[in-house]
Amino acid sequence: MIIKNKHKTTLNLNPHIPAKKPQNISVEALFSEIIQGNKVALAQGITRIESTAPHHSPFANELITKILPYTGKAVRIGITGVPGVGKSTFIESFGTYCTDVLQKKVAVLAIDPSSSVSKGSILGDKTRMETLVKNDLAFVRPSPSGTTLGGVAKNTREAILLCEAAGFEVIIIETVGVGQSETLVKGMVDFFLLLNITGAGDELQGIKRGIMEMADGIIINKADGDNAKKAIFAQKELERALHYFPINPSGWIPKVLTYSSLNYEKATDVWQMITEFVETTQANQYFFKNRNQQNQVWFTETLKEGVLQRFYADETIQKAVEIALELIKNNQISPFTAAKNILDGWVKPT
Repeated sequence: MIIKNKHKTTLNLNPHIPAKKPQNISVEALFSEIIQGNKVALAQGITRIESTAPHHSPFANELITKILPYTGKAVRIGITGVPGVGKSTFIESFGTYCTDVLQKKVAVLAIDPSSSVSKGSILGDKTRMETLVKNDLAFVRPSPSGTTLGGVAKNTREAILLCEAAGFEVIIIETVGVGQSETLVKGMVDFFLLLNITGAGDELQGIKRGIMEMADGIIINKADGDNAKKAIFAQKELERALHYFPINPSGWIPKVLTYSSLNYEKATDVWQMITEFVETTQANQYFFKNRNQQNQVWFTETLKEGVLQRFYADETIQKAVEIALELIKNNQISPFTAAKNILDGWVKPT
């Protein structure tokens, strides 16, 4: 159920700017609105978990704890590919198919490049998905990638949980492009989809073998017009290449499909592929084992982030770092020795 808010609400999508709304709302009230499908409340909840303001942290933690029993029922799909491959166009086309044909609620968490000035999201993906943004069954949320490797926003994992609690059945995570840490995307989704295009030289060039090995499905995008025949050729080339890859621990054999945003039949093929993957991995229990393993990784990563934040928030450490940097600048101490001295002073032996 979606509750439509008649009042216009300006959402603060830059976590470095304090959110104007909801300043006075309680966790219980926001939680209640989110689980009823209120998209404005969902956006406000994500704003709170993305906020770097210290006083928002307890609110965000309590909210996540409350919505946990309402999570886990969506299919989480990660989408990556080189810039210009047509990720946003594909997502809008496929997302519209899911809402209009399958009548499923779709949430898109588009990780936008961060502005070097404001550190906030440039919001390019939201402007490119104009049709999906207006869809009552869809929710599109751009988030700044910040300095996180692989184009994954720091709190994307928590945003996924909030979207699931709001009743969204398909969660799509779009990255800014192929980077050095696509494992971050793989580590938070069920199905990892790699988009490719023809006409960029050798079909296997420019695609890292490691990313192809992680992919549960590969799509040759923009397979229409003059590219239709080229796409079929590229499809066969990639299918042959996949035969030489190690057997996937999920027991799933990755598929290569061609896709055109102009053809709903192609969207049907993609959905069928994802459905077959879910059914196969749920039958052999990999689906559930993978999610459990992801939860453990999320715990470890969150613990690391928390320790790092507390470390640099320590005034003694801040002063020690300033002194160490000055000594390093004057070549009076090595970076390694300086770091060890600070850590030895911070972690006192019992």
